[in-house]
Amino acid sequence: MGTSKTNTPEKAVIEPFLDYLSHERGASDHTLRSYFVDLNQFFMFLRETTMWNDHSSVSTLSRTHVKTFAGYLYQQGYAPASMERKLSSLRSLFRRLIQLGVLTKNPATAVETPSKQKSLPDFLTIDEVTALVETPDQDKQRDKTILELFYATGIRASEMASLSLEDIDFDRKTILVKGKGKKERLCPFGKVAGKALSALLEKRPTVTNDDIGTPVFINNRGSRLSVRSIFETVSRNAKKAGFDRPVAPHRLRHSFATHLLEGGADLRSIQEMLGHSSLSTTQKYTHVNLDKLMKTYDKSHPRANKISTS
Repeated sequence: MGTSKTNTPEKAVIEPFLDYLSHERGASDHTLRSYFVDLNQFFMFLRETTMWNDHSSVSTLSRTHVKTFAGYLYQQGYAPASMERKLSSLRSLFRRLIQLGVLTKNPATAVETPSKQKSLPDFLTIDEVTALVETPDQDKQRDKTILELFYATGIRASEMASLSLEDIDFDRKTILVKGKGKKERLCPFGKVAGKALSALLEKRPTVTNDDIGTPVFINNRGSRLSVRSIFETVSRNAKKAGFDRPVAPHRLRHSFATHLLEGGADLRSIQEMLGHSSLSTTQKYTHVNLDKLMKTYDKSHPRANKISTS
């Protein structure tokens, strides 16, 4: 949704807020785009329902405006998680306006959304990952490297797209990843991913630096590969491999974490590699392994299945 108006009350609010997020909070471009989409959708909805116009003031926004918007999202079939994200964007904007003295209370605080179902991470088995990474033909080294590196490091699609040659240390087998909130972390990679990276870099033409660095993954024009193209790379190869359900980069991230945990890695290490700010986010992977844990317990513990006859 968009508007052709150059000077509107909502623009005077949204643009300074995005500048604040970018310069003072270190928000990534992806985060800024998400905020813009959510906030713009809110104000465009108010315009279309005549609850907002060029003479409106943000100081008049109320719980009614937000609740009506939430009702619209629900009627349109938005998932609870998507609704919560959009309302969270509004709460963040309103909190900033309270800090600036524009509002005295947050109109979105008391607006409820349907409770989010806590779904377990959807991951691939080791055999499925093996089938996926071996799917690209020999002349598709870029595809193979992307798949190998996703599974080897657990990085996000946006982090893969921003990866530069200067971030790779082949001697130590690590990459420097720029994650959410511009936080940096080191992620190790194994021999197989390292071999794929080396093969890719040996075959490709000379690449010109962009404003980030020397792109590792480029398109046919020699420019940095987009996040969307990386998603398409994973999806295309998954279909070719015969998967009967969609496979996105995040599923490889989940597979990376799950298989590490199954292999005996500790949660703190996995947290570091995934770039989670909170251990509670990483702990969701422990639930995935509950069935396996219980089977191991029943098989190994001396009193797991012993019933007292006394």
